[in-house]
Amino acid sequence: MLIEINEKALNLPEGSTIKDAIDISTAPYEKGSILCLIKGRKEFEKNINKYKLKTPKGSIIIEMVSETEAAPLIDLWKNKYKEFENLKIRWTSSNEVAIGPIVTDFEPSMDEHSYDDGDVILSLSGFSNESTHLILSKESHSAVYGAPNNNKGVFARIVGGKRTILLLSDDDKIVSVEPVIERKSITDSASVSDLNTILEEGNQLFTYVQIQPNEKSSESVEHLFSLIENNRIEVDYESNSFLGFYSLQGLGKPVEDETIRKRGTVTIRNIGKGIGNVYIYREDRVKASSHTTVGKVLKGMELIDIAKLGDSITVKSNPERIMTLAKSQKEATDYLKSVGIKHERIGITDDDALIVSQEPEFSIDIIKKGTITTKGINKKDLTLIDIFDKETEAPRSSWYFKKITKLVEKPIGALKIHFAFPGMKLTMFEGNDKEAKGLIPENTPEKCIEAGKIGITNMSKKNVGLIGVRFEDNGEFGPTGEPFNSTNIVGEIKTDLDIIEKLKEGELLYIQRYNKKNR
Repeated sequence: MLIEINEKALNLPEGSTIKDAIDISTAPYEKGSILCLIKGRKEFEKNINKYKLKTPKGSIIIEMVSETEAAPLIDLWKNKYKEFENLKIRWTSSNEVAIGPIVTDFEPSMDEHSYDDGDVILSLSGFSNESTHLILSKESHSAVYGAPNNNKGVFARIVGGKRTILLLSDDDKIVSVEPVIERKSITDSASVSDLNTILEEGNQLFTYVQIQPNEKSSESVEHLFSLIENNRIEVDYESNSFLGFYSLQGLGKPVEDETIRKRGTVTIRNIGKGIGNVYIYREDRVKASSHTTVGKVLKGMELIDIAKLGDSITVKSNPERIMTLAKSQKEATDYLKSVGIKHERIGITDDDALIVSQEPEFSIDIIKKGTITTKGINKKDLTLIDIFDKETEAPRSSWYFKKITKLVEKPIGALKIHFAFPGMKLTMFEGNDKEAKGLIPENTPEKCIEAGKIGITNMSKKNVGLIGVRFEDNGEFGPTGEPFNSTNIVGEIKTDLDIIEKLKEGELLYIQRYNKKNR
């Protein structure tokens, strides 16, 4: 049997399941994500109510009427609308524009009817169904069109492009006729299915959303890449107009490219409440200075249309993110060669050196430049940190820590040494008092601060946001020299503390989150 998966034809044995289709086609899909299954194109088009007629002078949008009497006319249109493609404008007058002819099986009538401006009529010219024309009414008038006795032949209304109609002449033709896909067309046709659903001939299956990044918003696009790093996003807000993804809320980016938010546009909020939130639009919206456009959906709008609050969606970008951090210099060289990017090494340049920074920093800029410089360090100089970000630990402090170290966006972050004095047995790192605003006491120590525990000064003290670590246990003061009740414990260093103790003021400590993979 023949089906479509992500708009590509696929032949499958009878009785195949969605899982079989994904496995055979190697379609992108992350376990637990939603799926969209449409029975077939004809079933899908039953729920479409708008069509676009493209002409050399512009496009015309028509919408099916709701009168039940018009149902036979609408059915005929949905079965035969493609027959109007490449047909010439047969005539124009002050009242109408006529397109055709095609052949239908309607019976003509000789009655005169009144028509309104914007009516779309099926006319049986010369009282012959072999000369069926499409009539676009320019203004209110009365006429004998030989229209069938179904709603006076009226099956649609003109809802867009009225100016285009006035410009048409008999030298023009209909270039194409296409259904206008709206969210309600998808939701009425599609069903969310599990992997064991049996497929049928003509089914259309969608497994992922493909996004094309906006090359005019390089820094904000990197924010998008951070959101879809695991090729999966979870819906945090749903409305008729858009889906919202809020896991990076609070992570601000500069204003970049602003565009009209058409259906399928992806934006990031760049100011105010909700800064850092990402949105994908289901319906057209006007341009807003508070939203930077970071991309557009190329494939899989069907999944955006059916997604609900809490659903997960598989997402891919084209092109993909270029991220070399946490790779070895050799791994980066091999990877960059495969994507056509020239690689230059600095710092420790040995093949097994660990990359901790890249220039340009952002993927779009790397692609434009065609070259990248990566800085390497010895692997033993990387510090691993167990971050206490569970709800029962230090959720606010850990977010602040990940934000200012860039660990929320990158696999490797950095801390800049603020204070390091030999013999003091502690080091302090630069914080950001603006970002630390509102850092309430949480996960404060009670009796002793153990060596290697990372502390942050909370809002009870002037130096809010300052970060520190001690190299030996202390029963009086936290890692930033503050009392215990002014110290939030945010993590623990799992590697050699001597690496930190040797660093001087102004130097960088490169860090990575401690996990099962790098233990």
